[in-house]
Amino acid sequence: MPRFFIHRPVFAWVIALFIILFGVIAIPNLPIARYPSVAPPSVTITASYPGATPQAMNDGVLSLIERELSGVKNLLYFESSADTSGSASITVTFKPGTVPEMALVDVQNKLKSVEPRLPQVVRQNGLTVESASSGFLMIVSLKSDNARFSEVELSDYMARNMIDELRRIEGVGRVQLFGAEQAMRIWVDPAKLISYGLSMNDLSTAISQQNAQIAPGSIGAVPALPGQRVTVPLTVQGQLTNPEEFAGITLKTNANGAKVTLGDVARIELGAQSYVFGIRENGKSATAAAVQLAPGANAVKTAEAIKARLSELSKAMPTGMSYSVPFDTAPFVKISIEKVVHTLAEAMALVFLVMFLFLQNIRYTLIPAIVAPIALLGTFTVMLLAGFSINVLTMFGMVLAIGIIVDDAIVVVENVERIMANEGLSPRDATVKAMQEITGAVIGITLVLTAVFIPMAFASGSVGVIYKQFSLSMAVSILFSAFLALTLTPALCATLLKPVDPAHHQKRGFFGGFNRRFEQMTRRYESQVGKLILRSGRVMLVFVALSATLVVGFRLLPSSFLPEEDQGYFMTMFQLPADATSERTLDIVQKFERHVASRPGIQANLSILGFGFSGSGSNAAMAFTTMKDWKNRAGATARSEVSSAGEAMADAPEGMVMHLLPPAIDELGTSSGFTLRLQDRANQGYSALKAAEAKLLELA
Repeated sequence: MPRFFIHRPVFAWVIALFIILFGVIAIPNLPIARYPSVAPPSVTITASYPGATPQAMNDGVLSLIERELSGVKNLLYFESSADTSGSASITVTFKPGTVPEMALVDVQNKLKSVEPRLPQVVRQNGLTVESASSGFLMIVSLKSDNARFSEVELSDYMARNMIDELRRIEGVGRVQLFGAEQAMRIWVDPAKLISYGLSMNDLSTAISQQNAQIAPGSIGAVPALPGQRVTVPLTVQGQLTNPEEFAGITLKTNANGAKVTLGDVARIELGAQSYVFGIRENGKSATAAAVQLAPGANAVKTAEAIKARLSELSKAMPTGMSYSVPFDTAPFVKISIEKVVHTLAEAMALVFLVMFLFLQNIRYTLIPAIVAPIALLGTFTVMLLAGFSINVLTMFGMVLAIGIIVDDAIVVVENVERIMANEGLSPRDATVKAMQEITGAVIGITLVLTAVFIPMAFASGSVGVIYKQFSLSMAVSILFSAFLALTLTPALCATLLKPVDPAHHQKRGFFGGFNRRFEQMTRRYESQVGKLILRSGRVMLVFVALSATLVVGFRLLPSSFLPEEDQGYFMTMFQLPADATSERTLDIVQKFERHVASRPGIQANLSILGFGFSGSGSNAAMAFTTMKDWKNRAGATARSEVSSAGEAMADAPEGMVMHLLPPAIDELGTSSGFTLRLQDRANQGYSALKAAEAKLLELA
């Protein structure tokens, strides 16, 4: 094969150009993530039952859905939760390798069979079924610059004008609004209701009957009287639009013409549909929506598309209203990839400098410099076909492969140079002879190196998923380098190299001095190795000592799944007693907000009252604190800020305040560390479960 390409260098270049073309096309289409997709696919079902207790939600909604989910294909497990806000969610996790879209369809089909048995209110609100990553990609906030708009008005604007726009962006899996649309709120006075002999059912019936969408038809439609020449569509104002019209709804009438209206027994106002959440950005009222990625989506590309769409939507916002992105995880993903790309470029530069230092000829150095990037571009093409992503591990694999990739080209170039110097052959003849000698060696080198990395791709579990892309990216790049060493490299040697001058080894200046010193160092090394060979017993003792030190060091070093990195933000979870009101929760949150406002390394803080990773309700809150850019922090880190916040909140008057660092892999939970579940398998009841929880915590 090498002889074929030596005599047909144009054909070798054509193949190389096709590899370059496919690589250039593949790079923009590859998803970008910090780590490969490790977590198994999951689908989230969300239900709303306003006013229901967690027990009522569990008995009337969750248990019915859970029984149907047991028959879903490829089901791994499911987990449900309900809170005092009347909302519940079920996270259905599937076996690794399950197609998320098919899992979503299977879940929806199962819900159709159970939906008629659910309470009427739940059916009216609808069941939401979505497939998205567990963590938040970003949180978009809407605020009023001059307090012109209330939190309710901001939430209503976002719900009607922004949420659907964000959901349509490619890569967005779910958009969770923490505010609520405006709705007609009817606050009933029970005493007046009883005094008029009315019940809540009477109010509900009157409102539904007197506030309805009516289709009145038209005048002149078929069948019509002969001679009818005009058709007039009728319009009837069936639905009420303001508090005054609702106040006029008749609840009860007497024979003497007296009547009782809704305004007589209730106060009607335009308010929020739900008061579950309260949003504060940097201590001021706002509204917010969290964006979650779709499975396998490009985090950086999706974040950029969201920001571009927000910029377009901001042009239509009313005066005094503006948006911001107080929480965004995409910059760390982008910076992580950029750092690895910089390392890749630095590695390539260092490799080429070392090659030039030893080969001491720009033409010899140019050949590996051409071949190595082509091998990497070919690897990107295979990554796209295999469904891989551009992540820290695949790029790290390429960084390590750089030194290996150039080896094949260097072996070819050096052998051609040796034959030209020793035998005086032309570059083409020397290349033909050189390839006859080393073709088998190049293939052998490649197979050995590939065999080292490929077994890592077959590891099981999450470790196997993580290192699969790392090992295969290295193996593929090495295979491409071997292919190019047998095709393009010989063609380049035959066309670019020039005959060697017999006196080329007698160099002067820098290279001459370097060669002499390197030869002296080589002779000293050979002398020392010869002496060590004569003292094999002592050398083995040193080897045993080093091996023992390695084992001891391996046992002493702490272990972890992946290192915790400073991702530029941390989270704070507030959990007060179950009977705590929103006012009590706000007091604790404001104490935390005052602390972060005094920290110079903090850029923004978004607090969401009523929301928490362990459940929602008036006694829960969550804060997302974003730090300034790494170069503007004056040495502050996310861990140091967490420690500082822990000290500041240590004297909190009540409740529990936990400061959490983000997980190393976003899909594997919502915070660093690990989570566990305590199950009541004997069905002993809630009290026994809480007692067991207290005992477990005491033992821990």
